[in-house]
Amino acid sequence: MRRIGPMILALLLAACVSSPTIDNEYAPGTDFGRFRTYSWLGVPQAASPSTAQRIVAGVDARLQAKGWQRIESGGDVAIAAHVATTQNQSVDTFYIGPSYTGWNWSGSGGWARSSGHTSSTVRTYEVGTLVVDMFDTSTRQVIWRGTASKAVPASQSRVDRAIDDGIARIFAGFPPGVSAK
Repeated sequence: MRRIGPMILALLLAACVSSPTIDNEYAPGTDFGRFRTYSWLGVPQAASPSTAQRIVAGVDARLQAKGWQRIESGGDVAIAAHVATTQNQSVDTFYIGPSYTGWNWSGSGGWARSSGHTSSTVRTYEVGTLVVDMFDTSTRQVIWRGTASKAVPASQSRVDRAIDDGIARIFAGFPPGVSAK
């Protein structure tokens, strides 16, 4: 039993530091090689202004690294980013027993047996989702969407790291269908 406790703790900690869930989709047949400029439709509505600025700066850095240039309006692509949070719950149940507790002195003799017990813990946590949409301004059609979801960390420094990690993972294979230069 002494070995099980540390293993459970390690699994719980590993679940808390998991990487974000990433999803990307794009319009088939889109020639991403023809896009060179982009404009923001508006800054994302986030819990804090610094979080919104961090998202815009992260997206800008990824796109500029791909050779795209940000202009204030009229870009080849229009970008919109959205942040949403939801509350989730997890239930952890641990079963302990049955066990033999020792000699039974109740008069019947023999070993006493415990039926064991169950312990459940309900944990409520927030999951944050970042969605980045891109629109071809000439057709006004969605050409690409990237999302990242993860449990929201407790400290602001960890939130900042989660945002940076999520944006990096969203844009890891961007743009689709274009060979690296």
